[in-house]
Amino acid sequence: MKRVFSGVRPTGRLHLGNYLGAVKNYVALQDDYECIYCIVDIHALTTLEETDALKENIYEMMLDLLASGLDPKKCILFVQSQVPEINELFTLFGMITPLSWLLRVPTFKEKVRMHPDNVNYGLVGYPVLQAADISLYKADLVPVGVDQLPHLELTREIVRRFNEKFGDTFPEAQARLTNFPTVVGLDGKDKMSKSLNNHIELALSEEETAKKVMSAVTDPARQYKTDPGHPDICNVYKLHNYFSPQAVAQIADDCRNARIGCVQCKRALAEAINVYLRPIRAKRSKLAENPDEIYRIMADGAERAGAIARETIDEVRRKMNLR
Repeated sequence: MKRVFSGVRPTGRLHLGNYLGAVKNYVALQDDYECIYCIVDIHALTTLEETDALKENIYEMMLDLLASGLDPKKCILFVQSQVPEINELFTLFGMITPLSWLLRVPTFKEKVRMHPDNVNYGLVGYPVLQAADISLYKADLVPVGVDQLPHLELTREIVRRFNEKFGDTFPEAQARLTNFPTVVGLDGKDKMSKSLNNHIELALSEEETAKKVMSAVTDPARQYKTDPGHPDICNVYKLHNYFSPQAVAQIADDCRNARIGCVQCKRALAEAINVYLRPIRAKRSKLAENPDEIYRIMADGAERAGAIARETIDEVRRKMNLR
């Protein structure tokens, strides 16, 4: 069975964009692959200046991942920093990675623009840490969208250089191409994001969800209920595609022919989202009753991941003549 690896930054509670764009796919993959999923808290430090909320964010994210369907019996689910071997492989990979490779990464330039006062060594070396994450567990496949292929290619370049210098050690992980949908936020313009406050968290109450949905921007060309709508440019309609698949054709027809208004359309979306999320929310509430079990799952995942990591590091040390 091929091994899959993916990591997610601990930004706290997950929102619909996270779920539709990644987590739903993670859940599906665990039935067909040996999956290793990691909450990458060390990665988060490249842009965090305050870590006060980090532990809580990890806990909240773990709750959401488990509630969404990740099963510790089917996958390894752990926190990056709890397997210290990652730091060693990160350091060793850094010794063979030219700086020029890192400076050409598009996301580095983007992060510099976003965090001009916090351009740290870790931010430059972020792709090396990413390569170490994937390689430490000798992953065969990494689920990515097409736009992320250049990042995975850099991982393969680092692995290729290591294998050439020290002998065949790591697989060159391949993309498991996935149609990650870009979920637009409630503002109707930008990608759903906590930083833009245009998101809907999975763990919201039904009342909070409805309030959020009712604030969503709809078809800007539609001024009155009697005006024909344009569902193809309306973000509320796009969300109906995910949460009201059986009714979406009728919703589009009613919108175009002004049989429903935007308020009615948003109320229907809020209800559809709440119906969809009810089992996830119920499971989350049940899990939250026993925090010790959540931390036990983290510890068990770290031990299982650590067993793989220790074997890899032992092999790396031998081949690099470090022992």
